[in-house]
Amino acid sequence: MSPTAAQSILMYFILPLWLAAGFADYLCHRAASIQTTSGPKESVLHLAQFAEMAVPTLAAIFLEINALVFAVMLISLVLHQLTAMWDVSYAYHTRAVKPIEQHIHSLLEMLPLAAFLIIVTLYPGQLLALFGMGTEVANFTVHLKEPPLPWVYVSTMLTLVLLFEVLPYFEELLRGLRSRRSTGRGFDAHHRLK
Repeated sequence: MSPTAAQSILMYFILPLWLAAGFADYLCHRAASIQTTSGPKESVLHLAQFAEMAVPTLAAIFLEINALVFAVMLISLVLHQLTAMWDVSYAYHTRAVKPIEQHIHSLLEMLPLAAFLIIVTLYPGQLLALFGMGTEVANFTVHLKEPPLPWVYVSTMLTLVLLFEVLPYFEELLRGLRSRRSTGRGFDAHHRLK
């Protein structure tokens, strides 16, 4: 596969599908009324997963891909998977997780890995260098991407992320906090992770 084709798949298929899956997951949470079941704790776990993937995604958009960026990506992928398991375990004990939401979770877990693997095909030398292999020297410096991605693409994607990820998931958290406050319910044993 050519580098141009790989980058196009990443930019125009993987990232938009990932964005759509994130919004679909939010809609599943809304339909399940998580504010009355699992409450704000589950929303905090959702925001943590978003942050764990935002860091490497922004690095890939704005920075030259090198050993440092690969290290950040790998650490973020592991943290995201651990938080996702915690999230699903917590949700399982507090509410019904329907099959459609489970399938959406599969996308949300696999699309970051797919994005990572596509980036590996574009910059294999720096991934190998991170582990002391290959012919390249591991580069741990921070440099802006040259040439940068098209500003129209970047601004469009960041706007879509704000509208369909950041705002909805903060709304979910606020809805959970309001529900908890209106019922006077703190985090009782039912709402703690076992």
